[in-house]
Parts: sequence; structure tokens; C-alpha cells
Amino acid sequence: MDGIINVQYPESLANSLRLKGKEFEQEIKVSSLVKLYELGKVSSGLAAKVLGISRVEFLELLSDYKVSVFSVTDAEELRKDIKNA
Repeated sequence: MDGIINVQYPESLANSLRLKGKEFEQEIKVSSLVKLYELGKVSSGLAAKVLGISRVEFLELLSDYKVSVFSVTDAEELRKDIKNA
């Protein structure tokens, strides 16, 4: 069973983004999943599945929102790996 979330918003919000109807709904869905990923609440695979795109496409999408594919932990681990190389 799929859940449904209803969000009330002023039409001016959608207008300020120059989006209408389904485009605005998609933007809210994508930006929510990007933020949840950034916070470490969902995996890239789950976010991609919810959006109906591949994991690689989701990871590429992150750059549009200026979100790194690396979490802070990953960055620290990467620095350690470079230092130990």
C-alpha cells in the first residue's frame, strides 16, 4: 500500500518557482527525498526507487541541489584512506 501526503501551500509558492501542478508536486517530492538523503535518513537506493529512477540518476540529481554524494563520515573515511595509501 502506498501512502499519500497532502500538503497545503499558497499558490504563490508554486508560482515563485514557475511550476504548475504535477511539476510542482514532483519538485516537492524530489527535494524532500534529497534532503532526507542529505540527513542520512534514507539511502540513495531507496530515494531512487521512490522517484522511479536509477540510483546513478539520483546521485547525479544531487548536484542540482548542491548535495554531496559523500556524507561527512564518508569524507572522513576518504581522508583516512588517502593518508594510508
